[in-house]
Amino acid sequence: MTLVDPIGDMLTRIRNGQMRSLNKIDIPFSNFRQNILEVLKKEGYIIDFKVDSDKKLKLLSVILKYYEGEPVIKDIKRVSKPGRRVYSKADSIPKVLNGLGVAILSTSKGVMSDAEAIKNNLGGEIICRIF
Repeated sequence: MTLVDPIGDMLTRIRNGQMRSLNKIDIPFSNFRQNILEVLKKEGYIIDFKVDSDKKLKLLSVILKYYEGEPVIKDIKRVSKPGRRVYSKADSIPKVLNGLGVAILSTSKGVMSDAEAIKNNLGGEIICRIF
């Protein structure tokens, strides 16, 4: 089965896993997904992730983060979709919840958070927003 929006699928798996209070979820592997998970880990939204190689299928095992029984991720939404790409310049990257949340961007220098992109004066495709 081919996925039309693999990033949207990953975000939905994270959202559904936290609604069911799961400790760990598995996501099919891709380098782009791994880069997004690295940003989520660096920003403190997930505990950790690792690459599992079972037989012929590679998976990303993500350990979700909770604080006092509540998910750390309150909302995670896809911004740029396959049917409608959303790009932004470095000086016009939108703030998520007045700076409390994080936007994840795909720039020419790789996948990074909005604060890091502004610091490096880079624009790019806004992948998702999270808080």
